[in-house]
Amino acid sequence: MDHVAVLALFDRDMREGARPDGPGAVVERKDGVVRQVGAGQGWSGVVWSDLAEADVDAVIAEQVRYFAELGREFEWKLYGHDLPVDLGRRLRAAGLTPEPEETLMIADCGELRLDAQPPEGIELRTVTDSAGVDLVADVHEEAFGTDSSRLRHQLLAQLDADPDTVVAVVALAGGVPVSSARMELTPGTRFAGLWGGGTVPAWRGRGIYRALVAHRARIAADRGYAYVQVDASDQSRPILQRLGFAPLTTTTPYVYAPR
Repeated sequence: MDHVAVLALFDRDMREGARPDGPGAVVERKDGVVRQVGAGQGWSGVVWSDLAEADVDAVIAEQVRYFAELGREFEWKLYGHDLPVDLGRRLRAAGLTPEPEETLMIADCGELRLDAQPPEGIELRTVTDSAGVDLVADVHEEAFGTDSSRLRHQLLAQLDADPDTVVAVVALAGGVPVSSARMELTPGTRFAGLWGGGTVPAWRGRGIYRALVAHRARIAADRGYAYVQVDASDQSRPILQRLGFAPLTTTTPYVYAPR
């Protein structure tokens, strides 16, 4: 895989050419940024910027003003190769707070190791209804220690309005949910995004996460996607590398909450 070419393709497909990530979301392009305003509790933020020739601080201030007038928290999703090189410092100066850095990892579906199976006693079940969404959300809260109301709302809306754009999977041990994950699919692009893979503490280290990655990647390949991508934590990065993912850059969310 040509890392430079694939990263450029990712920028074009998924960032500069971003499309709404759910029903009712709106993507806007203005002043060198591409931003999304989510519907309801949906995600809002800046997914792409090209500020090499812009008044950077003025553009940042405009995004802060815009989302503040909407009364919305927003995230500026900063990638390690974005310019100018001091964009992170400028975002902090404007009042945005950085969250933990992750690694953008991408794999060619044709080069991935997709034979990983769930451990004995674990069943992978595709989510198709609100009861399944509840299981995914409950696992998410236990695995990550964060509120899952936004995830619950997003999954229900996608499954209801456009089920071909999302695959959600829950791993069950004797009928009890112990891990979950989802995959976002954007028709017309070459990338499927793997998100939210989390396992409750008592079941970690048994190969469930690995099996969920392989399971979703097989589905992506079957549906004609060329690549799968993950924003990987330090914990998941070694697992993904063993499966065939390559680290291409970093990504850091800078968050602004209106006062």
